[in-house]
Order: sequence, then C-alpha cells, then structure tokens
Amino acid sequence: QVQLAESGGGLVQAGGSLRLSCTGSGRAFGSRHMGWFRQASGKDRETVAVISWNGENIYYTDSVKGRFTISRDNSKNTMYLQMASLEPGDTAVYYCAARVATRFTTTPDTFPWWGQGTAVTVYS
Repeated sequence: QVQLAESGGGLVQAGGSLRLSCTGSGRAFGSRHMGWFRQASGKDRETVAVISWNGENIYYTDSVKGRFTISRDNSKNTMYLQMASLEPGDTAVYYCAARVATRFTTTPDTFPWWGQGTAVTVYS
C-alpha cells in the first residue's frame, strides 16, 4: 500500500504555470505506476497523465499534450506534474494515484490508491 499526498495547487492566471508534487510513503513507491487525475466541479474524474514505475512509459490526455509534463524521482518518493500555458478549463481538483506495476493502464478505476487532492484554479 502507498499513502499519497499532493501539494502545489493554487490560483493562477491563464497562461501561467504551476508544478504539482505527489509524495508517497513507503518503499513500494518506486515499484508503482503513478498517475495524475483531475475532477472539475460537476464533472467526472478524468485522467491527465500516467507514468510507469521506471518512467519509460508515459501517457497524456490530448487536452494537455504539449502543455503538461509528468515526471518522477523515485529516490525522493515524489512524482511531479509541471503545468504550463494553463487555461480556465484546467480548473479542477488534481489527484495523484498509484497502482501495482503489473499493467500500464490509464483509467481512474484501475488505480486503487489515491491522495486527497489539491485544487487548481485558473482565472482569465
């Protein structure tokens, strides 16, 4: 099991940048696939980006390609989401999640361990 905690959310003007961090507890962090997901008010949770345990496989949803970068540092038990060119449509609560590294999946229902979320608000 992995306990996760997100940080780095906040209020930012459109066009600006933010970096989210997700820190995990325990030695299992480095053997887990990790992902960033978001949920806007009144909408379903959606996948933003997923990274494999070793960083070799990465997935981005189309709407963030070229703007967001997912990365991880297993020596620090930390995953990152660098967000640039933010748009009001990126406003949501952002969650990090983990799953065992048996398959590389990208849908929220395949990730059993979740953080509490960090809110990102982009204003125009």
